[in-house]
Amino acid sequence: MSSIGIAIVGGGPGGLTLARVLHTRGIGSTVYEMDASAFARDQGGTLDLDEGAGQEALREAGLLDRFLELSRPEGGELRVLDRNGAVRLHEPASEGGGERPEIDRSVLKQLLLESLPEGTVRWGSRVVAVDGATLTLADGERVEADLVVGADGAWSKIRPLLSDAHPIYSGLSFVEANLLDVDTRHPELSALVGHGSMFSLGDEKGVLAQRNGGGRIRVYAAVKAPEDWAGTGVVGSGDDEAIRRLLLDLFEGWDEGLRRLFADGDLPLVPRPIYALPVGHRWERVAGVTLLGDAAHLMSLFAGAGANLAMLDGARLGVAVAEGRTLEGDLAAYEAEMFRRSEAEARESADNLIEFFVPDAADRIVTLFRELGGEEVRP
Repeated sequence: MSSIGIAIVGGGPGGLTLARVLHTRGIGSTVYEMDASAFARDQGGTLDLDEGAGQEALREAGLLDRFLELSRPEGGELRVLDRNGAVRLHEPASEGGGERPEIDRSVLKQLLLESLPEGTVRWGSRVVAVDGATLTLADGERVEADLVVGADGAWSKIRPLLSDAHPIYSGLSFVEANLLDVDTRHPELSALVGHGSMFSLGDEKGVLAQRNGGGRIRVYAAVKAPEDWAGTGVVGSGDDEAIRRLLLDLFEGWDEGLRRLFADGDLPLVPRPIYALPVGHRWERVAGVTLLGDAAHLMSLFAGAGANLAMLDGARLGVAVAEGRTLEGDLAAYEAEMFRRSEAEARESADNLIEFFVPDAADRIVTLFRELGGEEVRP
């Protein structure tokens, strides 16, 4: 059995931020990541990192200036359309990215990885069992740590040590499509989405799109459906043509350009049911173990807080461990603050999921973003 100080399970933004903040304070850690390599799978879409969370975490990590160099200011543009394709609200990108510059997840991950000493992340290390602060990996290796941090997302292996809570299906499922080299291959759809994010909601459904770097647009067809909808029947079949036909039927009567966003996709379609932990999820202190990010407070994407909170969790935990006096006291203080912070965001996310998927959702979103400074466009 090997022994280490701090074991971080999961190499996402939160876990890597924690490792980096600890490193800047002279504290080593090991990140156990089940992926075989840094980019063994698609890293997902773009993130807007706000000043009070994601950017604050990067400041603590000494990476804020580099982040600002790598971010895409134009990605802050927002367009809200109704189901007929009429632009109801347009919020141009702020100069310099404003308070929430966008960055692709893959670029952010590379930034964090390059800031860590070689060997900090152990790739291909899947945790199969946890007994207190002892991890068992898939290859049989056992690792004993002073502190185990679960940064391993929605289906965390570490969470059961602290809580009986399980992610609950939200009632909403996405099907993800991707358009590549959009300015050349899909110029009309590129113009429809714009340089940032586009929402079109109505009839308790939605088409959501976001521009990524490298001329890519990610699209999500969102529908209310039973929990097994995304994993069984047509949607779970892996037959892209059949899935497209189903989606086209579900969005019959919607603007043709909006329908083409998923009908003309260049990559296989990916079902994504949306889950969340109960609002206000918390636990009693358990010695030597804690959680951050989705492992602690999984919520839907409708507050834009997931990666921001995970990174802030990582930064605050790293600072607490580095500057505190007793490990258990540091963890108790970290968790108390994290519980308060995440509960407010989780409640907003749950409320928005309801608001965004009602028959008059476009009107409600226009009202919401007007309050935040967007410019309404009259049809």
